[in-house]
Amino acid sequence: MNLSRDKNILIVGLGLLGGSYAMALSRKDYRVRAIGKSQEGIDYALERGFIERGTTTVTEDFVAWADVVVFGLYPHIFKEWIAAYQQYFKPGTIITDVTGIKGDFVRDIQGMLREDVEYIPAHPMCGKEVSGVQNADDKIFTGANYIVTPTEKNSKEAVELCRDLGWILGCYRVVEMDIDKHDEIIGFVSQLTHCIAITLMTCNEKEHLEKYTGDSFRDLTRIARINDEMWSELFIDNKAALLEQMKEFREQFEKLETMIETEDVAAMRALMQRSTQRRKLFDK
Repeated sequence: MNLSRDKNILIVGLGLLGGSYAMALSRKDYRVRAIGKSQEGIDYALERGFIERGTTTVTEDFVAWADVVVFGLYPHIFKEWIAAYQQYFKPGTIITDVTGIKGDFVRDIQGMLREDVEYIPAHPMCGKEVSGVQNADDKIFTGANYIVTPTEKNSKEAVELCRDLGWILGCYRVVEMDIDKHDEIIGFVSQLTHCIAITLMTCNEKEHLEKYTGDSFRDLTRIARINDEMWSELFIDNKAALLEQMKEFREQFEKLETMIETEDVAAMRALMQRSTQRRKLFDK
């Protein structure tokens, strides 16, 4: 099933990612509406043509209009929304999301959802250090990976539609992954990197460091400007996988520390050469 332009698309949660979805889809001539938490955000999106209609109130007619619903909510709010309003979906609605954790979260949503509504989870690997629809930008999808995480509850048609959505947004690569494998990998490539950036920004309290730093420090700590509400929830929801990745990082860091202490230049250079070769694979 392709995401044809006769499908009505509803964005629930008009923040940075929800707004960026709306911008990208509207520019591709899709009919897009949104439910947001602030009238200011709705007005911003309307004025710029991201959406054709918007509201801050969840009503049956607004939800039932949609064929496809994209949720851009924090995990716990997503669950609360489904519990409170899923009766408003029309039969056959397909819902998807941008949520950074899957695993038990996906099992919970699929377990509570009506049989005639299908949830196909997805995770666009993109974003900014700022939040809100005022910072929406469809260019964040350029060069981005888009992960679809189907389960045994998903139909082939819904998976195809979700994959198509990733391409329509402009993502560079669309892949499929098991929900538990997703959380293990994301614990490393996303959550651990944020933990490292946070630690770098808080482990040295010397004043005026911004006057002396170079691009290497700025690059490493770009994501330390962090949405504390969202990321703390994601860390806890993926605690087991993240703690395992932190343990492995700590062990590797201690190996490098020992190489420096013992002046084992050969081992250090070999590690650096391996790092250089692996890093080349990530160049866009």
